[in-house]
Amino acid sequence: MIRKGFKMKLYPGKEAEYEKRHNELWPEMKEMIHAHGGRNYTIFLDKETLTLFGYIEIEDEELWAKSADTPINRKWWDFMADIMETNPDNSPVSIPLDEVFHLD
Repeated sequence: MIRKGFKMKLYPGKEAEYEKRHNELWPEMKEMIHAHGGRNYTIFLDKETLTLFGYIEIEDEELWAKSADTPINRKWWDFMADIMETNPDNSPVSIPLDEVFHLD
């Protein structure tokens, strides 16, 4: 199991909409995440900076990387592009974080 942490950024005033959309996460998206080895996916929000902190456990880096090119993931990126910082392909601007401590 590999732990991954990353940060993303919301646009001002989009906090409630971001939470709503994730509370209504499409079943196909959940299935895709699990099919590509993702587990224990959690996203936290720093309300002062609108920074999102994501945490996910994956089985394999190569398998997880393939999730980005699935049709459902591309559809999700397009759906979320109006409320958060994105790249030209609508993928979220996601900055990987280095793990510096872990305690089981």
